[in-house]
Amino acid sequence: MRPVTEDDIRRSFVNCSKGEAKRLAVPRDLDEQPWDDLDFLGWRDPGAPDRGYLVTTRDDGGLLGITLRANPKSGRGFTHSSMCSLCMTAHTGGGVSLMTARRAGEAGRQGNSVGQYLCADLACSLYVRGRKKAVVAVQPIETTPVEEKIARARRNLAAFVDSVLR
Repeated sequence: MRPVTEDDIRRSFVNCSKGEAKRLAVPRDLDEQPWDDLDFLGWRDPGAPDRGYLVTTRDDGGLLGITLRANPKSGRGFTHSSMCSLCMTAHTGGGVSLMTARRAGEAGRQGNSVGQYLCADLACSLYVRGRKKAVVAVQPIETTPVEEKIARARRNLAAFVDSVLR
């Protein structure tokens, strides 16, 4: 992913109002992000832990941002492992959260949303590349090459984004 600015991020959101996009918390460390290792920029709002945000690159090179809501009860207090549906990383406890996104356009205004189980910290790109390790008693061994894992995560991300845009 190419480096982006706060203004780029705020203009990219497709499932919230311009006012909501103007008020949301943008990461202050944009200059320090590992852009070459990111398929999307994902973060949680430190002031509102149930809110998350995901910004990715469109096929045309533009940006597309999605606001997310985390189910506050998903993953908490459980000792079993859960798996992220984007990057296929297993986590224990609260490492995976059910995140819902209001659909874009009229469907979203009518209250329609879609959900996915995602890494709670939205660091899927780093898990896929082995730059970050999940806390789990036993991580399933996967022999898939990293390039194929990245391609799979990108396909899963594209499918999720498509479901938000439908």
